[in-house]
Amino acid sequence: MLTALVAAAMSCGVVSPASAEIGGAVVRTDKGAVRGTVTETYRTFGNIPFAAPPVGENRWRDPRPVAPWQGVRDATTPAPICAQNPQLGQPGSQVEDCLYLNVTTPAGQPKKPRPVMVWIHGGGFTAGTASMYDARWLATKNDAVIVTINYRLGVFGYFGYPGLAGSGAFGIADQQAALRWVQRNARAFGGDRRNVTVFGESAGGLSVCAHLASPRAAGLFAKAIIQSGPCGLTLPSTGNAGEFIGVWRPRTAAEQQGLGTLGCADLACLRARPVAELLTVHDQFASPAYDTAVLPVDPVVAQRTGRMHRVPTMVGTTHDEMTLFAPLFFPQPLPEAGYRAMLAGLFGEQHADRVAARYPVNGNDDARDEIATVLTDRSWACPTQDTRTQLGRHTRVSGYEFADPDVPMIFPLPPFPDYKAYHGSELLMLFDLGAPLTPHQRTVSDYMITAWGRFARTGDPGWRSAVQSLAPGAIGGTDFARDHQCGFWSSIL
Repeated sequence: MLTALVAAAMSCGVVSPASAEIGGAVVRTDKGAVRGTVTETYRTFGNIPFAAPPVGENRWRDPRPVAPWQGVRDATTPAPICAQNPQLGQPGSQVEDCLYLNVTTPAGQPKKPRPVMVWIHGGGFTAGTASMYDARWLATKNDAVIVTINYRLGVFGYFGYPGLAGSGAFGIADQQAALRWVQRNARAFGGDRRNVTVFGESAGGLSVCAHLASPRAAGLFAKAIIQSGPCGLTLPSTGNAGEFIGVWRPRTAAEQQGLGTLGCADLACLRARPVAELLTVHDQFASPAYDTAVLPVDPVVAQRTGRMHRVPTMVGTTHDEMTLFAPLFFPQPLPEAGYRAMLAGLFGEQHADRVAARYPVNGNDDARDEIATVLTDRSWACPTQDTRTQLGRHTRVSGYEFADPDVPMIFPLPPFPDYKAYHGSELLMLFDLGAPLTPHQRTVSDYMITAWGRFARTGDPGWRSAVQSLAPGAIGGTDFARDHQCGFWSSIL
């Protein structure tokens, strides 16, 4: 019997107190002790549960509390990858039990509580994972506690169904459960729960928009950073010329979309379906819903009307966001002779000539780079400027633009005229993703890490310009709205 009990405990990642290490490797959370990894410069703790497994009857329910555990839980391995399909060279997963987080801190005891930064990963709300992001640079160079969190994705996080409480917003609710965990446990890891910065990129940045608009997030963070995820992001519709689709959708739309999924007539049928089968419809559910308990109002409306948490916020982009997506949408070169027709398909006949005059072809007989520039400005840069302007009416807002045209490519993408500072490229400056950086890029990385850390401590990244350009040899203020022709775009939208 004793052998069976020991085996059962080990299978749950729990070891007996007698085998626990003494000192900084063991931290007692509100649900039990965890043992991490300690080096001379940092400590890491992985695979810490912040909510009960969202499986069985908990599938498509708001996150439930974690059951306490006895002994010391092994936290030397990172959090698992939430269920998802492979994407951009990243592996897929069939792990539904994935509501875990990772914590990285500097080594040693702090003289005073450290600022806490909570990272929400991107991936279009259908992919990504907390454990991709090695947070040692941010932690050790800023004397900060960095928490990277998982949340349910795709069909598991944003599925809706008539009468299903929380429809379309389970992933957002997961993130808030993680933020509440931070409030309860920051002190145990040397952090200051009163000085939490929530930050994220792409879908993670959009998630920050959601939390800024969510009454339930009140008191969960003191500062926010939105990276390449402006609240009003819109992308071209595949159906109607001139129509651009936003990220957010009403709860009723999420509920109607869920009807008939996988031929099921009720939720009991869907909850009985295996993960692999649900993954066949995974990418169809990539839009968080509002008119829900966690997100009562569309974040675009909340931003425009000032119904946002008024905390210091930093909002930025990369200079060439759409170059990451253009070769995915258009794998083959687009002859420049077809450029105007492409613009008419995107913006309608009434605007095609004006856009073509503003963004002329460059003569390389591949119009994909012009399309990428057009959509960078229309869909990413100018909505980012709107976010800064609208939030800035009520709180302190800082801006940045990552603009290194020679940053390494970290995704397995086909040839393209010039990726430049593509969507997600600034992540190489903040996290150790394994890509080589030149000495000049390392200088930019150090500058950005310091600025992000200063913002987390004080709400001020340290520059006086409205928007700071971040590139080797070119760190300084930039006229962002003029560079991305936001006046022109406001005249035709």
